[in-house]
Amino acid sequence: MLRLGRSRVEVSIRTLMMIDSLEMTAADRSLIVDQCRQAGETRILITHGTDTMIDTAGVLAAALGPATDKTIVLTGAMIPYAFGSSDGLFNLGSALSLVQLLPAGVYVAMNGRYFYWNRVRKNRETGVFEALPVTEKDVS
Repeated sequence: MLRLGRSRVEVSIRTLMMIDSLEMTAADRSLIVDQCRQAGETRILITHGTDTMIDTAGVLAAALGPATDKTIVLTGAMIPYAFGSSDGLFNLGSALSLVQLLPAGVYVAMNGRYFYWNRVRKNRETGVFEALPVTEKDVS
């Protein structure tokens, strides 16, 4: 996908698993956390199924804590890449740019936008990820 998108960003690619995100277990998420912790890189892009992407982002944020020096961006595709008219290539390109620019923390990048991991939801009816409204609890 990076080659198809003509990306010129130097990357190191590690494949941890190729499973439907609905089949992910706590052990799978623990492996992702461990790999992020051990990575020498401070900017990490994770491709992930959209059904449980936010769950994994939450596990990462909890495990790494607010003092992390790593910028982690999770992205995926509402329409699988294999189907041809996927949003995956666009989301990957956006996420690749965002991971280079955002400060340390855990984010979700979808539909040309980025979201804090805990301020986003997948809207299955509209087929997009959308920001959650800010509540009193968020500002206190």
